Amino acid sequence: MQRKSSTLSVFPAAALRVVNGANLGDALSWADDLEPSDIYRLSPVSMLKSLTVRTAATPPFHIMEQSELGTPGHAVHLDCCVTFMSGSGETTECLVLVETDPDGNAAQVYALPLAEMTPKADYVLVGISEDSALQRYAQSACTSFTAGTMITLSTGAQKPVEDLRPGDRVLTRDNGPQALRWIGHHTARATGTFAPIRIAAGTLNNSRDLLVSPDHRLFIYQRRDEIGAGRSELLVRARHLVNGTTVTAAPGGFVDYYQMLFDAHQIIYAEGIAAESMLVNTQTQAALPADLSDRLAALIPGHRRSDISDLEIGETLLSRPDAAALLRKSSGG
Repeated sequence: MQRKSSTLSVFPAAALRVVNGANLGDALSWADDLEPSDIYRLSPVSMLKSLTVRTAATPPFHIMEQSELGTPGHAVHLDCCVTFMSGSGETTECLVLVETDPDGNAAQVYALPLAEMTPKADYVLVGISEDSALQRYAQSACTSFTAGTMITLSTGAQKPVEDLRPGDRVLTRDNGPQALRWIGHHTARATGTFAPIRIAAGTLNNSRDLLVSPDHRLFIYQRRDEIGAGRSELLVRARHLVNGTTVTAAPGGFVDYYQMLFDAHQIIYAEGIAAESMLVNTQTQAALPADLSDRLAALIPGHRRSDISDLEIGETLLSRPDAAALLRKSSGG
C-alpha cells in the first residue's frame, strides 16, 4: 500500500503539566510514567502546532521535512490514549506520541487531543490505555457521516446511515449498485475543531442539511470551472468550505459518527449529493475490527486502485466566503 503523509495538530508535552498529584511539576509523559488522579493544567500560552509524519500501517511513523515540530527522520511512536476529566465532568481523550532519535532515545513527547482542550483549565487523569491508542487514532482519520444522514440505495430509496447493514446495496457514482461490506460507529465529543460540519440544505444542491466529519470529502463535478481548479472533477474537504452562514461547524455534546466500507473506495450519495465512502489506507485500517482486518489483503488492492485523492483541491483555492456558492454554480445548481 502506498504510504502517505499526515499532519497532526498537537501540543508539546510541556504544555500539559501536573499541578497536583504524585508527579507534581512534570509534563505529560508516556504510559509507564503516568499516575492516575494526577491533575494537569493546559498552559495559557499553549498553541496547537503541526507535526507532519509519513504514516505506515502501524507505528512508528516518521517525521517529514516540512513538519513544524520535531526532527525530520525521527520516529514517532503512538504510546497510549489517556482520558482526562474536566471540572465540569466532561471527559477528553488525548493520544500520547513519543518522538525517538536513531538510537531509540526519547527526544520529545506530544499530546494529540481528540477533543478541544481549554488553556488554564485543569484536567484529572482518569484513564490510560495502551491497547486502544491505534484504533482511536485511526477513527479520528476516518471519513464519517452523522446519525440521521440519508443514504441513497440501489433502488433509489433513501435510508438513514445508522439503519444500514452489511449486504445492503448502495448506489455509487461510478460502479452502480455495490454491497456494503461493513459499517462502523463511534461516538466523539462535538467540540471546537472536532465538531461536525453542517452544510445547509441547498448549499451544494443537497436536499436536507448534511452533517459530516470535518475532513470528509465531497465530490463535485464542475460543468464550468468557477473555482479555478483547472479540471472538472474535484474532491473538497467539508471544513475548507466553512463560511459562517451556509457551511458551519456544529458543536455541542456528542456526535455519533458512521463509516461505510465497500470493496473499493466509492463515491455515494448522502442527502442527494456525492460524498466519499471510507478509504482503507495506512491511517484508517486500524479502525477496522479484527475479523475485517484478517481480510485486508483482499480489500487493500481495490482501495489502492480506486483512491482518487489526486482530485482533492487544497484550502488555498477555497479560502473565500463564496466558495460553496461557486461550487454550486459550477455544478449547474
